[in-house]
Amino acid sequence: MAGPNVIQSEEHIFAMCRELKSVTDELDIPFIFKSSFDKANRTSITSFRGPGMEEGLRILSAVKNTFDVPVVTDIHTEAQAEPVAAVADVLQIPAFLCRQTDLLLAAGKTGRVINIKKGQFCAPSVMRNSAKKILSTGNKNILVCERGSTFGYSDLVVDMRNIPLMRDSGCPVVADVTHSLQLPAGLAGVDGTVMSGGSRELIPTIARSCVAAGVDGLFMEVHNDPNSSPVDGPTQWPLRHFPELLMELKAIAQATKARTQHEPELDLTPMNIIS
Repeated sequence: MAGPNVIQSEEHIFAMCRELKSVTDELDIPFIFKSSFDKANRTSITSFRGPGMEEGLRILSAVKNTFDVPVVTDIHTEAQAEPVAAVADVLQIPAFLCRQTDLLLAAGKTGRVINIKKGQFCAPSVMRNSAKKILSTGNKNILVCERGSTFGYSDLVVDMRNIPLMRDSGCPVVADVTHSLQLPAGLAGVDGTVMSGGSRELIPTIARSCVAAGVDGLFMEVHNDPNSSPVDGPTQWPLRHFPELLMELKAIAQATKARTQHEPELDLTPMNIIS
């Protein structure tokens, strides 16, 4: 799942999807295009949020039909679930909302694939309960997503133990390798407010580690000019470096046994080493 954090314009979204699809087609990697129509969870009241649901869904629908790709986007309220599901193939539950029962139930009732981001404040075991809420609607199309854990006030860490532990939910595990490197409220804004920073240079390290740990999919925000992005620029990966990173990640995925040994059975019987 890859794309710019938020919809900036129809022209930009079309150009980004064209480039990303070309790379993933060449590497034979399944691709879901990502962009948000509304970034409701912003640090500041003055932060850019996007074009809104009506215009955003129109653009995402056009992208989906033009490039024949599935799309994923966030929902923040129960009322958004049905109209967004009419366009999006995957509904994403933001990390701060991963325990919101009514939102999860509304999303589950759409029958779409639901990608639940694990809250920065949650243990991996919480994902079992979040998944059960969606399962209660009869929807088994669930992904759970690691995106880092709060470490102090303005930092996140990615605990690789969460990858196998989140499999207790019975769902495929995705890793958000860009938001995992946010520095929440880590930058001073020009108007005296605060904004999120990030450690973009560490995205390859986290991505390599998550793939080696056996994730089933990756979520990555990519931009042709990250420094100009109105949202989360410091944690968006430069488009020009996307092909080389994805090529390396595919090689790691093919080399590791982690994905085929989710629940290894250890033989703990005594081993005779004395002859």
